Amino acid sequence: MSNFTPPTDVAVELERLRGTMEAGFARVDGSLALLVQRSDQTDRQLADHEERLDALERARWPLASIAALTALAGLAISLLQLAGR
Repeated sequence: MSNFTPPTDVAVELERLRGTMEAGFARVDGSLALLVQRSDQTDRQLADHEERLDALERARWPLASIAALTALAGLAISLLQLAGR
């Protein structure tokens, strides 16, 4: 019994190892591509939410001003009515 392995057996094993490594790298590349795609989708969603939030904040500020003006107008009318009595 000898530990000598013929060169053809070594070449075959190296070729199998190469195929296994290529398949593994292909899976990793696919997984990385999927992660990049999901990251891009998340970035787009985040940008969309930021835009929507900014639009809501811009549309909201006049409401407080309108409410304050309405309250002042109501107070002024009440004071005028009290003064007229």
